[in-house]
Amino acid sequence: MKIQERPGAGNHRSATSVQPAMGERLPAPPRERKPALAALAVLLILVGALGATMLVLRAGDRVEVVKVTKDIEAGESVNKSNATSVMVADDAGINYVRWNQLDALSKLKAKSTIYSGTVVIGDMFAGKSTLPAGKASVGLALKEGQYPATIKSGDIVAAYRVGSDSGSSGKSGSSDTSSSGNSLIVSNARVSSRSEASNATVSTGNLSITLLVDQSDAPALTAAAAAGEVSVVLVPGN
Repeated sequence: MKIQERPGAGNHRSATSVQPAMGERLPAPPRERKPALAALAVLLILVGALGATMLVLRAGDRVEVVKVTKDIEAGESVNKSNATSVMVADDAGINYVRWNQLDALSKLKAKSTIYSGTVVIGDMFAGKSTLPAGKASVGLALKEGQYPATIKSGDIVAAYRVGSDSGSSGKSGSSDTSSSGNSLIVSNARVSSRSEASNATVSTGNLSITLLVDQSDAPALTAAAAAGEVSVVLVPGN
């Protein structure tokens, strides 16, 4: 007696692919490892951390230096009245003047104008005053009324010869007017320094100033100053 085989049974089962049951995951392919990329990432992290550390350390390496708070004209000195201290990052390539060197700095003279807010360096100063080419420095002793009360170093002024008629009053019919009237001596001079030497000077209103003028104007200004016949006024440009 023959046994009848059912369709789809037996050897026909292997031809049919077995599908995963619903809810089951397919096995994930093995991940490819890239050790070179991992090492590079670690290296970048270390470099970033080292750079940040260096910046923090450099920011903490600061020094106290001199900064001027007023304009310093050529030939003037820096002192506690026109300077203050500030903290800056230390740099061996910059010749900063340290705040503890201020006393020594006050004995030196500025080579040229140093403007307010400047952090000074040693190269800006010399042992003696150096005047710009073609310029002369003239000192004036002024009485009260011969200068503006607000005058200060750095101001631009004009200097006039202010005389009286007494020099020619004794000469009948004389036409000599060299000491009479007011005449302009210097139209544009810079006040390089102002000095009130003593309490007596302050009480009498007298003032000593130094003007930076053209050499050609120096003789006339010096002569008028020696006679006590100079008056200065502020002019536009301050």
